[in-house]
Amino acid sequence: MTHEPSPHAGALSPDTLVVAAGRPARVHDAPVNPPIVLSSTYVGTGTVVDGDRAYGRYSNPTWDPLEETLAELEGATLPGLVFASGLAAVSAALSLIPAGGVLVMPRHTYQGALVMAQELAEKGLFTLRTVDVADTDEVIAALTGAGERAASMLWLESPTNPMLEVADLRVLCRSAQAVGAVVVTDNTFSTPLVQQPLELGSDVVLHSVTKYLAGHSDVVLGAIVTSDPDLRGRLHHHRSIHGAIAGPFEAWLALRGLRTLALRVERSQQTALALALRLEAHDGVDRVRFPGLESDPGHARARAQMNGFGSILCIEVAGGAAAAEGVVAALRLWTPATSLGGVESLIERRRRHANEPDSVPENLLRLSVGIENAEDLWADLAQALDSVVSR
Repeated sequence: MTHEPSPHAGALSPDTLVVAAGRPARVHDAPVNPPIVLSSTYVGTGTVVDGDRAYGRYSNPTWDPLEETLAELEGATLPGLVFASGLAAVSAALSLIPAGGVLVMPRHTYQGALVMAQELAEKGLFTLRTVDVADTDEVIAALTGAGERAASMLWLESPTNPMLEVADLRVLCRSAQAVGAVVVTDNTFSTPLVQQPLELGSDVVLHSVTKYLAGHSDVVLGAIVTSDPDLRGRLHHHRSIHGAIAGPFEAWLALRGLRTLALRVERSQQTALALALRLEAHDGVDRVRFPGLESDPGHARARAQMNGFGSILCIEVAGGAAAAEGVVAALRLWTPATSLGGVESLIERRRRHANEPDSVPENLLRLSVGIENAEDLWADLAQALDSVVSR
C-alpha cells in the first residue's frame, strides 16, 4: 500500500494532522484507512538494499502510516520508529550511550526507565547521575561533570512522572549539546499536541504509545522520533537486531486511537484543571501537584513551553498512606489501576510499587484524567475524600 504525505502538511494544525496524516494514497477505490498487513517476510531477489522490506523484523507496511504520523506531529523530518513497548523504546534510546559514558537522568522519571538505567549502570555500562530536573543549575553541573567526565546523554521528562516537576527544556538542551550529549525527551505525558521537544532542542523524542497516543488502554507499544539520520539509523538497527518490534495489529489500533487524540486531550486537560482547582481548596488534600495551577512551582515554565498543562495531576492526601489507600478504595467511578492516558480516569498510590523512589510521598495519588463528565469525576473524588479524611 502506497502512502502519501498529508496534504499541505506544513500548514495543517496538529489537531488536523492526527486525523489527516498517514492515509493511503487517494486513488480510485483505495481504502480510506490503511489496512493491516500480516506477513513475516516479503518477496525479493538479488542483494538487499536500503528501503527493501526483506523481512518482518525490519519493516511492516502497517507500521508506516503510524510512524509517518508521529513524525509529522513531532515536527521531525524522518519517519518515526515504533517498538513493542515503551520500555523497548527506552532500551533502544539508552543504547545510544557509548560504553563507559555518562547518563544524566531526573531522579523522578518513568519508573521503568529509571530502573533500567540503574541496572545498566550497576553492570558498568555507563555512569548514572540523577538530578532534580527542575533545578537547572544542578542539571548543568551534572552535565559538565565538575572536573569529571562530561555527560554523554541527558534524559528529560517534563513534567516528570509522578512529581510533575517542570524542566527548562530550552536551556537544558542547549547545555547538553554544548558538552556533546545527546538529549532524549520522554514526551508521553504531554503528547505532541501539548509540547514539541524537537523544537525546544531535543535530539530524540520518546513515547509510550500505550498511553495517550493509542488512548484506549488496549495497546502496549512504544515509539521514537528524531530528525537525525545517524541516530535514527542506530535506533533502527537496535530494533532490528534486538527484535522488540511492534505487532501489525497493535500498530493499526494505535493509529486508530490517535485519530481522536486532539479531542481527548482537549477534554481531559480542561477537566484536569477544573479538578485541580477544586482539590486545592479541599481540606482533605495537603498538596496538589499540577503545572496548570498558578501556585505550582513549574507554572511559569509550563506556560512558556507547553500548549496547555496536560491531564495528569497528583494529590497528597491528608492522613498519610493509609488515608490515601482509603480514598482509592472509596472511589466508584475512578478506576484504581496503573498506567495513564486512556479515555477512562485512573488513580493510583504510586508508592505501592516497590521500585518507586523514596522521595515520592507515601500519600501521593496520581490521577490520570479521562474524558468523563467533569462533575461526575469531582463528585466521586469529593465523596471519597469526605468519607476517609477528616480534619
